[in-house]
Amino acid sequence: MSISKRVSSLRNLLKEHHIQAYIIPSSDPHQGEYVASHWEARAWVSGFTGSAGTAVVTEHLAGVWTDSRYFIQGERQLKNGPFELHKVYNQGSPQYIDWLLEHLEEGDLVACDGRLFSKKLITSYQKKLAVKNIELKTSFDLISDIWEGRPPLPGDPIFEHKIEFAGESRTSKIKRIRGEMKKAGATHHLISTLDDIAWTFNIRGRDVQFNPVAYAYALITLHKATLYVKKGKVDPLLEDLFIQENIDIQPYHQIWKDLNLMQSESVILIDENTISYSLYQSINTQYKINNTLPTIKFKAIKNEVEIQHFRNVMVKDGVALVKFYGWLEEHAGKGITEYDLVQKLAEYRGQQKGYFSESFNAIVGFKGNGAIVHYRPSEKEALEIRGEGMLLVDSGGQYLDGTTDITRTTYFGVPTDQERDAYTRVLKGNIELDRAVFPEGTLGVQLDTLARLHLWRNKMDFLHGTGHGIGSFLNVHEGPQGFYPGIASRSRVAIDEFMVTTNEPGYYEEDQFGIRIENCLLTVKAGKGFLKFETLTLFPIETDLILMPMLSREEVQWLNEYHSRVYERLSPHLNLKEKEWLKSKCAHI
Repeated sequence: MSISKRVSSLRNLLKEHHIQAYIIPSSDPHQGEYVASHWEARAWVSGFTGSAGTAVVTEHLAGVWTDSRYFIQGERQLKNGPFELHKVYNQGSPQYIDWLLEHLEEGDLVACDGRLFSKKLITSYQKKLAVKNIELKTSFDLISDIWEGRPPLPGDPIFEHKIEFAGESRTSKIKRIRGEMKKAGATHHLISTLDDIAWTFNIRGRDVQFNPVAYAYALITLHKATLYVKKGKVDPLLEDLFIQENIDIQPYHQIWKDLNLMQSESVILIDENTISYSLYQSINTQYKINNTLPTIKFKAIKNEVEIQHFRNVMVKDGVALVKFYGWLEEHAGKGITEYDLVQKLAEYRGQQKGYFSESFNAIVGFKGNGAIVHYRPSEKEALEIRGEGMLLVDSGGQYLDGTTDITRTTYFGVPTDQERDAYTRVLKGNIELDRAVFPEGTLGVQLDTLARLHLWRNKMDFLHGTGHGIGSFLNVHEGPQGFYPGIASRSRVAIDEFMVTTNEPGYYEEDQFGIRIENCLLTVKAGKGFLKFETLTLFPIETDLILMPMLSREEVQWLNEYHSRVYERLSPHLNLKEKEWLKSKCAHI
């Protein structure tokens, strides 16, 4: 069925139900960023495949709203189709709701599937739409009625994330959660986000591409914990362990019934940012405490075991990248494409002990494709790596002992002064943030400025955030912290000790080139009341693109010391040819 026919079929249902507009998000019932193919409704109906975006269909109009990471991709994928691209510059604002207010009449009806939106979002939408007496109904799953051949819900088995990697037992984590419940006066606590469930119960899965999680719900009381998963996903040996630890296993959909049958005097701790609106409505008790999930902060603060595994996994990832870039230099100009590079990256990572999967779709952009912030090369349309141009490679791996995310920008040929100037400003921003020493309690938005200073001085900028939290063999994008500008919620979170956050400033010239340099940073003590960063990522930064007069003495020293550490850590794991290659890339400037 073509995109136009899908939209036409959806419009027939709108007419049948007397609905004037239908909203289709990119999320699943657990408010995930990456979702199983069963939940890729927005991509299916619109043809836009970016990981973030919202589609709206009315009787005569259709649009997709997405942020700056996907502007160029959106324009390409939606071109000549029924959907118009709407560029979102402020990710904290649901601009499609404002658009609906402009295009709908007083008293019209807007509908959506309430399982796919958080309680907080639906409440805010209802409030905004009420200004024009527009009703928002949340009980319509219209996509299921027209999506023929929709992929089924995943059924892969859950496996245990062993204590040697987790560093803390399930029993200890649940005890900490109960401590927060008691402080809040709650008898029950509901967790619906997949990474928080995986962290709490020390389990992992294969239900979602790139994120090692499994579809589940969890309900914790002061005396018992219940995990709701699809039948057959927990093997008998793991289930026996759960039983011994007073953890009950129930069918995935049983959560709806159990919430509906709660005692009226129960007090449940929920997070309106993460619980779906429909699940919220199923809770029987009127005593609800809205607070950020305790696990969000718990899992962001890495323990000693996780931190050591982060350090170890960066060595493995660095070794894989040495092999990859060595291969790339030998084969560039010989018929290889951006798509081939994606496959080769996974191949070299796959040779490392404990490799599980890539941590996201590798972004490999040559020349103008590098300006597409979340560009994903396809086999048919990928550019060949031939001739002069900038190459941006943003990739990461999931290993049993950790998660990685790294970006490097390289060049084939002789770069222009404009390209070298832009690259050097991005590098200076990366170093500026990396070298920061800051008081405890400093927010991400305050540190974000450091990465942009040298770009701003030349009236240049990038529209995405500078960095995000990263999980420990969990989601590559993890809250609550991040380096973000403006009013983004993660920008208002303090960067605490033992958090791991990426540092990835960039600069992009549409149809010409893209630049990004990314390392993972661990927050550590810098003295009484102050914090600083330890650079975890181990791979050389391209020096041939640097305009040397632009670097300060301190920046040169930082780069030389970083490269010495990279060579020291990686070289024992390389053969002679690879060592020589790495030595040349780590040469002092």
